[in-house]
Amino acid sequence: MKLANLVGERFKERPSDCLIDSHALMVRGGYIKNVANGIYSSFTPLKRIVKKIEQIIREEMDNIDGQEVSFPVVLPASLWEESDRYDNVGDELLRFYDRNNGKYVLGMTHEEAAVHLVREYAQSYLKYPFMIYQIQTKFRDEARSRGGLIRVREFTMKDAYSFHSSQADLEDYYNKCHKAYERIFERVGLPQVVSVASDSGMMGGNLSHEFMLLSPVGEDSVVICKSCNYRANMDAAENIVNNTKDEMSNPLTLVHTPNINTIDDVCSFFNTTPDKTCKAVVYQKESDNKPVVLFIRGDYEVNEAKLKNILGCDIYPAEINNEHGLVAGFIGAYKLNTDCEVLFDRSLENTNNLICGANKVDYHYTGFDIGRDTGNVDYIDASKVTANGTCPNCKNNTLEISRGIEVGNIFQLGTRYTEAMNMTYLDEDGKRKYPVMGCYGIGVGRLAAAVCEARHDDYGPIWPMSVAPWQVHLCAVRVDDHKIKELADNIYNQLVKKGLEVIYDDRSVSAGVMFSDADLLGVPLRVIISPRNLKENCCEIVSRDKKISLKVKLDECIDQINDLVFTEFAE
Repeated sequence: MKLANLVGERFKERPSDCLIDSHALMVRGGYIKNVANGIYSSFTPLKRIVKKIEQIIREEMDNIDGQEVSFPVVLPASLWEESDRYDNVGDELLRFYDRNNGKYVLGMTHEEAAVHLVREYAQSYLKYPFMIYQIQTKFRDEARSRGGLIRVREFTMKDAYSFHSSQADLEDYYNKCHKAYERIFERVGLPQVVSVASDSGMMGGNLSHEFMLLSPVGEDSVVICKSCNYRANMDAAENIVNNTKDEMSNPLTLVHTPNINTIDDVCSFFNTTPDKTCKAVVYQKESDNKPVVLFIRGDYEVNEAKLKNILGCDIYPAEINNEHGLVAGFIGAYKLNTDCEVLFDRSLENTNNLICGANKVDYHYTGFDIGRDTGNVDYIDASKVTANGTCPNCKNNTLEISRGIEVGNIFQLGTRYTEAMNMTYLDEDGKRKYPVMGCYGIGVGRLAAAVCEARHDDYGPIWPMSVAPWQVHLCAVRVDDHKIKELADNIYNQLVKKGLEVIYDDRSVSAGVMFSDADLLGVPLRVIISPRNLKENCCEIVSRDKKISLKVKLDECIDQINDLVFTEFAE
């Protein structure tokens, strides 16, 4: 491929709307072009990278007996109604009507389509287990698309679905897929990706893991224990709180607190700390709009994902009014006269002498003791883990919070979809049962962006050989010199004959422009033909990561380049 013919421009300036490096480099390097919010076209370099990532994924999925299939992008709403997700999934599911007034959706995930494809086929236990997968375009009407390909609305994804006749068989396959994912991430150049326990969310199921590239630009919070191997997404991390009661519980005392309606105000007024306060956070259920009051220790934040799972529906912040007996800024658990659902977070367990709202404008109570003043309550885990918190696994106070980019996920779905969609089989005893399912996803474009995010310098990406758009970048400096042009053409032709992927820059531009473009394309191996090298009867071979810099005799350069591509850079 001649660089002069490559569609797309490369430029020095960082676009002002690119907040993270991978986004900026992919725009500057001629990889992507924005079409609409969260929707991109791909130029040739990215297309070649994605193709290689997809091939790695295919090889690893086929290696665990996966069978590639293809599902429609457009799905009838009836399939999603069967699974009860058509009305329960939020606005991220794009719903529309065709010209015949038929209801359809744009597929954002394909559990329903997978069940539909195989439910007539797999009616005997003899058909199990099996796994089907696809690599296909999907659409999710993401509210917060950002970071280039990190969070988009239209995306390419590998999604796989396994079907089993027992939970034990699912668990065995789940572990095989987990190992296959580890191999995929290592092969694409991200061996540092970690697996974390996660919340299943809208997918359903009992167990799930996310694969995270730890990165300060990641949107997800990852909880990691420094003392053991515990790792979990913030939404799934159990919050262990070890409170110690004061020896004496002070009497409950009503205090006039004019205009004191935030935790900061309370702490300042009473000269105390947030851990000695009890705050109320109010939500409404999307299912019936009924308010829910959650009482939580003042120094903790609500984990809304946990609360959604506890309530079994989506929630949103409530508009507080007197209709439900709630006094905004002064809500307290003592003598709370309300028809709302009331919950207590475990951060309040075994506490006393707290400050809380008095359910009266401009008044708080001191000396609040939940057990004494409200009676026995059931505590739930609905709060976020904090740094230096207690690890659920080893019980040490060694938790740390990191940021991460989710590059893959796996779920044990159980019978969530097969039961809802009436997919059954006859077991060995002739009894009809629902198969259990697993689901396994990787966002291909996001994975490419994650590789760029993890492997770049100030000048451009540093692509690993396994997914690089080309293996060799041939630079002919001063092509106005007939000898340089002739030699570079000859080397290019020989490399192509050997089956190497070469991007050849024979433009009449300065060396600075040539090398700047080469940095932006990030090809692992650069071969430089220049007048200075020609005087020494050699060429220069350098690696994009600067770990290799060689002067090689011209009659040895082809073999040397070939050896470097297939040995030194073998992943």
